[in-house]
Amino acid sequence: MKDALSPDTAPLSASFSLRVFGVLYGGVCYLVFLGVFLYTIGFVGNLIVLKSIDSGDSVSLAEALPVNLLLLGLFTIQHSVMARPAFKRWWTRFVPSPVERSSYVLLSSLLLALLFWQWRPMPGPVWHVQQPMGVAVLWGLFFFGWLVALISTFLIDHFDLFGLRQVWLFATGKPCSPPLFRTRAFYRVVRHPIMLGFIIAFWATPDMTWGHLLFAFTTTAYILIAVRLEERDLRDIHGHVYKEYQQRVSMLIPWASGKRKA
Repeated sequence: MKDALSPDTAPLSASFSLRVFGVLYGGVCYLVFLGVFLYTIGFVGNLIVLKSIDSGDSVSLAEALPVNLLLLGLFTIQHSVMARPAFKRWWTRFVPSPVERSSYVLLSSLLLALLFWQWRPMPGPVWHVQQPMGVAVLWGLFFFGWLVALISTFLIDHFDLFGLRQVWLFATGKPCSPPLFRTRAFYRVVRHPIMLGFIIAFWATPDMTWGHLLFAFTTTAYILIAVRLEERDLRDIHGHVYKEYQQRVSMLIPWASGKRKA
């Protein structure tokens, strides 16, 4: 099956049923991601969803802290390791190349769903903003962060990022080449606007609890490590073009140019 679905032979030798399966599988993985992404907004913001970051029965710190760290660790390790080129080369010996990205998206989404399900609330207050203007600003930043993250996926290639482009090209018998390197809109301000959007959304809250703080701090620390690993891969892919981009545009702080700056 792997040989039939390899990038070089897929357009010529894959059967119709395999192409249909690829599209259906990629579509299901994307829908799972979309549902989890929307749930994440509610989970972090304590909005609408059945189980949020501060809801549920309180447990002892001795239980909550290790369980929550384990859940965060499972997601961050999977999310980073499976994104590395060396792992992809090994992984695609068993998983067909056209559905590799969809499989990555699916597993990431399922681990996030596990985190939501098993998260132990740590409701002790860290800060509580009561001034109406302050509350409005923080909620505005919260939704702004999510909007920046979502829009930024479309500024590069949303459908490639979440595996739909790969399965569609496979189904239509076209070769799958890497997406073009683009620096539009937000990407002219920072190199990683998706991650910047997440950081803003995770920290912008009028009611910060210890559980929320643990989530925000751990995910931010992971982002700072992950973007440096990703930058190494991007330099290998795009060469001097990306190196020049690093010199012009900051990693995460808007309008702060220079490779060494965040």
